[in-house]
Parts: sequence; structure tokens; C-alpha cells
Amino acid sequence: MQLPFFKKHKKEEKKIRKPKEEPIIEKKEKTEVQKRKRGKKTGMAYRILKSLHVTEKATDLSKNDQYVFEVFPKANKSEIKKATEEIFDVDVISVNIVKTPSKRRRLGRTFGWRKGYKKAIVKVSKGQKIDILPK
Repeated sequence: MQLPFFKKHKKEEKKIRKPKEEPIIEKKEKTEVQKRKRGKKTGMAYRILKSLHVTEKATDLSKNDQYVFEVFPKANKSEIKKATEEIFDVDVISVNIVKTPSKRRRLGRTFGWRKGYKKAIVKVSKGQKIDILPK
């Protein structure tokens, strides 16, 4: 007499499941507010933009719908674009990045270093403004 685990069993045929048919849902047109919301707000935008870079050149650029921000050194163009769109609710056309190197400075006999930084020039679509400049 053979024990049951030594017996050869016939292989059962596997049943193939048919995918369920999903009902077709018509998409509604998005409103202007829904078009502006490009994704979930993550709260990471404040870790990318440090501050507004206020200089004479930056205020002249603001007349041409360009704004200059000081950003964190590891931020890239796409992150800066998403952050400005999320915080200020504007459409960004382009982002240019400038890295200013640290420079050696002297005060009397002592030498030191001025910190370097990274800044981003953000171009906003025509007619939109970022109202954070001091008046």
C-alpha cells in the first residue's frame, strides 16, 4: 500500500480568468481652477526656495515678468518650477540657474570666505505677477 504523498496526482487545468469589462466614463472638461492645480501639494516647496533676491537688476527684471529667487544648492530646474507654481499660483515658462561661487574676503589681517549661493531666474507667463517685492 502506498502512502498518499507518494501517489501521482493528475494536474488540474488552470482556469483562465477573463478581465472584467469596465464601464466607459465620459470625462468632464476641467475648469480653470482645476487646470491650475497640477498635483498634490506636498509642502516641499518651502525647502526649495529660500528667499527673494532683491537687487537693482532683479527689480528691473520684474518689469519683464522675471523674478529672482535664492534657492537651495541641490535644487534643480524642475523642482524650482513646481515650487514657484505651487506657492505663488502662477504659470512658469522657464527657469534659469546661476551658481555664485564663494569668494575670499579680507578684514585687516584676517582672511575669510564669503558664502556662495545658487539663484534662479524664473520667467512667468505674461499678465501674471508675484506680489512680494517691497514697495
